[in-house]
Amino acid sequence: MSSLLLLFMFIVFTLTSKVEVEVEAKIPAIIVFGDSSVDSGNNNVIKTLLKSNFRPYGRDFLAGQPTGRFSNGKVPPDFISQAFGLKPTIPAYLDPAFTIADFATGVCFASAGTGFDNATSDVLNVIPLWKEVELFKEYQRKLRGYLGNEKANEVIKESLYLVSLGTNDFLENYYTIPRRRLQFTIQEFEDFLLELARNFIKEIYSLGVRKISFTGLPPMGCLPLERATNVMANFDCVDKYNLVALEFNNKLEAFVWDLNTQLPALTMLFANPYPIFYQIITNPYLFGYEVAGKACCGTGTFEMSYLCNQENSFTCPDASKYVFWDAFHPTEKTNQIIVNHLLPSLLSTFN
Repeated sequence: MSSLLLLFMFIVFTLTSKVEVEVEAKIPAIIVFGDSSVDSGNNNVIKTLLKSNFRPYGRDFLAGQPTGRFSNGKVPPDFISQAFGLKPTIPAYLDPAFTIADFATGVCFASAGTGFDNATSDVLNVIPLWKEVELFKEYQRKLRGYLGNEKANEVIKESLYLVSLGTNDFLENYYTIPRRRLQFTIQEFEDFLLELARNFIKEIYSLGVRKISFTGLPPMGCLPLERATNVMANFDCVDKYNLVALEFNNKLEAFVWDLNTQLPALTMLFANPYPIFYQIITNPYLFGYEVAGKACCGTGTFEMSYLCNQENSFTCPDASKYVFWDAFHPTEKTNQIIVNHLLPSLLSTFN
């Protein structure tokens, strides 16, 4: 039997069985920092235009409710939490519907539109990464009040921390606003972001964090929003952006290895979504998709946030046939396939 046929059979089995690996929880909580790839609703309560707490966002989520997740359903931390034997969804820290009792087993500080660079969060007036850390400090104080110092410190130390950001720093900041391009070449900007990332990891390490999954960049040149403007290349992926993502991911992998050797008792895993995501985009039919170049919402070329709304009559009826939900974000199905691909490494490293 050929290797290609074996690959095809594996993919079909994965999709048809809706693989959701679950184990007995050995980590007490999933704690999330990052951007819209992992935000579960923090932007709902801040003054920004970048929101998704309205339909059709969330139409395939539990009870069909829009929560502020930039997807038709779940985002990666939800699937990861369930796979580790914890709860099926991770609540947003700023969501008033939840309390410290809910957050004790999982909480999200992420904010759609943010990045490593403060200038990135300024573009759409969202929560900067330093503020996510301040919210984490506040969370620690509440957790100690709820569980007591000893138990809370154990939760903080043993929890798995998911970090996912960086795309906005390039697409929303560097390539859109001239300020950083006047200061840095693209390679210098990458190194600038890595230094900011290093400072961030060292700070949360000083706050007791020891287990981190650090997510790399996706093939950001293949996002529908970027393809829609790539007229001269017949709306194909923007190679320049994909090459930057690959280059930055290579640097991130070395960065993760370096910090693992520097910081005692730190276990940090580089979770690289690029290869599997690129396979999905370039061979969508193998994964059960019909459309990869455009998104489900609206015309599928530029709509996201308020432009992706219930009044848009062009939105597709079945998001599972699409790789992307809106012009910037994957569908729930894509999120699950990517997580399923990364789970073996996550579970073997942290469980």
